[in-house]
Amino acid sequence: MKNLFHKLKGTGVAIATPFKKDLSVDLGSINTMVEFLIKNGIDYIVVQGTTGESSTLNEEEKILSRNAFIRANNNRVPLLIGIGSNDTRSVVNYISNADLSGFCAVLSVTPYYNRPSQSGLYEHFSAISKSSPLPVMLYNVPTRTGCDMDHSTTIKLANTHENIIGIKEASGNLDKMFKLISNRPDNFLIISGDDDTAYQSVLMGADGVISVAAGCIPQNFRNIINLAIEGNEEKAKKEFDKINPLLNLLFKEGNPTGLKAALSIKKLCQNHLRLPLMSSSKELYLEIEKFLNK
Repeated sequence: MKNLFHKLKGTGVAIATPFKKDLSVDLGSINTMVEFLIKNGIDYIVVQGTTGESSTLNEEEKILSRNAFIRANNNRVPLLIGIGSNDTRSVVNYISNADLSGFCAVLSVTPYYNRPSQSGLYEHFSAISKSSPLPVMLYNVPTRTGCDMDHSTTIKLANTHENIIGIKEASGNLDKMFKLISNRPDNFLIISGDDDTAYQSVLMGADGVISVAAGCIPQNFRNIINLAIEGNEEKAKKEFDKINPLLNLLFKEGNPTGLKAALSIKKLCQNHLRLPLMSSSKELYLEIEKFLNK
């Protein structure tokens, strides 16, 4: 566990799932994307998270694509797998029976739609922790789930379950970040899941980021996070200000809409998403292209 704590610091990437024109999974582009990220120095990769459009992958596709990511990575960087549900029994059953070899941890999102209480969240993740053969990283993203896990619930889970190793906190709430950092036990990772506030979170004492934008500008984003880890606030802000216009563009029409436009511009994968998500407007595509060409 302690070894994993150090491996999951720095810059992780929430990787997209590439699709062909017929919307089948593009296995060739998985190789291209993974190679691009590793060559550009990212620290680890998260497969089938929100950015990976996991909600529109069927079970056969999930197995096919995660095996492709494992082969492409070839044990070079740690891989996390996103597994979550708003039905505790189903996610416990899935984690208990799935072949998760090749992954170092599970990233599990708070239950969506049914809006559990803090006690319900604690019991949900307790059940996942007890059933998981891998360490578990919590994932709080209230803008998507309609559910916001309080910092006190996270800290309680961290203190009572040894294999819950951290949280991807994507609320963008720096006050909550400060409370998490101030109250966490030893060897519990606090990871930003919000690109806009990631470097500020790291300056406060967070351990790094799981980033969307780093999927298309890995060197730039990694440099910003490393500067923040070193405590160089002035330089980190200066470098962040350079990419901030791109961040606004990437999220303008939702994620991974902007990211897939950027990836296609960089010839890393095709610009296809599954409904109800859509490819970017022509106007946004051209704005992103203009920025990247600079």
